[in-house]
Amino acid sequence: MALNGQKLFVGARIRNLRQSEKLTQRAFAERLEISASYLNQIENNQRPISASVILALVDRFGVDIAQFASDDSDRVVAHLSEALADPVFGEHRPSRQELKIATSNTPDLAHAFLALHRAYLSGQERLASLDDALQGQSDSLAPQPYEEVRDFFHYIDNYVDWLDRGAEALAGEMGLPSGSTPELCADRLRTRHGIEVVSDGARIAPDVMREFRANERVLYLNPDLSRGSQAFQLLQQIALIEEEPAIHRILSDAKFRTEEARAIAKLGLVNYFAGAALMPYQAFLTKARELRHDLELLARHFRASLEQVAHRLSTLQRPGLKGIPFYFMRVDRAGTITKRHSATRLQFARFGGACPLWCVHKAFENPGEFVRQRAETPDGERYFSIATTITKRALGYGKPIRRYAIGLGCQCDFAPEIVYADGLDFGNAAAFDRIGVSCRICDRSDCQQRAMPPIGRKIAVNETLREVVPYSIMRD
Repeated sequence: MALNGQKLFVGARIRNLRQSEKLTQRAFAERLEISASYLNQIENNQRPISASVILALVDRFGVDIAQFASDDSDRVVAHLSEALADPVFGEHRPSRQELKIATSNTPDLAHAFLALHRAYLSGQERLASLDDALQGQSDSLAPQPYEEVRDFFHYIDNYVDWLDRGAEALAGEMGLPSGSTPELCADRLRTRHGIEVVSDGARIAPDVMREFRANERVLYLNPDLSRGSQAFQLLQQIALIEEEPAIHRILSDAKFRTEEARAIAKLGLVNYFAGAALMPYQAFLTKARELRHDLELLARHFRASLEQVAHRLSTLQRPGLKGIPFYFMRVDRAGTITKRHSATRLQFARFGGACPLWCVHKAFENPGEFVRQRAETPDGERYFSIATTITKRALGYGKPIRRYAIGLGCQCDFAPEIVYADGLDFGNAAAFDRIGVSCRICDRSDCQQRAMPPIGRKIAVNETLREVVPYSIMRD
């Protein structure tokens, strides 16, 4: 069997399922009505799984067929490739095919290797800054809390089924979204939880969006927020109260290393719930398809911001009812990626800067406009992307203005479903920008935007010939 034209090698998943059922290969094969030798070949990724075996797994073990379409091996391979570009490994760099085999056959080992490398980098950073936390603290090599939380959402495809369905049920019960969403949320807090919502600029600091004072049973809300932002803040408070058991279970299962990571993840889950309630899954997916993913029209319909809509589009990965697999990113003016998620094969750099050729950087040159891009990555995948700028500011003269660019992209196969792709020629190879993930791991030898050589590759410098990039990358 193949999904999206690719044969499915899921040996590790089948082996883990069999072991969880405490069955031998022979007994498991008998339940599936296949030979033990065939099962052995499947578990060792010597043969792809067939449609009949998948159906047997669904029928006899209650396996969700959608999970076979969800595979994080591509992103793990990308992360392994980036980690192995570290000079510490010298010339011992496996090929991409070897990494794919290792990831498919031993996924837990691949994740353990990434955790080990992350710990090594953390240790190096602490040594470089003379951080004395290395002296005697057992958690000194733990990943940074934000990195750990980012990886948590990354490896669940930024989709939290339990919370998403709960938010959808809440939206149906309350009649959301509607023009009076903030009032409906405030009414729920008052009638169900005895919490009054007070929107009074004199009772709350200008740069505070909401503040819950438990002893007063009052939630103070910044009156200068848009109605969509007010609804979002109120839904966050509802999530903190009504979804606390579900959030606690999710956090417990995630087994975060530190209380800081757990707290950051909790905030992320609360934000997720609020966004999912403002834009309920099935209603949002239906409207997105109807409007051909027009961000502005979706924002108007659901009374949300462009950023909220773009982020929500990247979460539509519900098994059996998936939307377009998008990547989503938010970048500040310094080029720092402040939000990122990818449901596509394209993965973001975990270390160092991003490729300057992405359209998300060009958006700052055309503020307020939608910049379109057809791009090809070094692995030959082609993507269609859009980007635009957003501005967030506090009231008052002299207050800082935060400017970002948000980017949304998908593989070109889905471009006909997106209004922004209209009029573009996807058959012309010359029209595609040749982008990468970051210079650190990009093997392109003819890129004039290259900031540094790829790690692990030798370079040649010719003093008699000066080009834009002052060196050439040697072939392996």
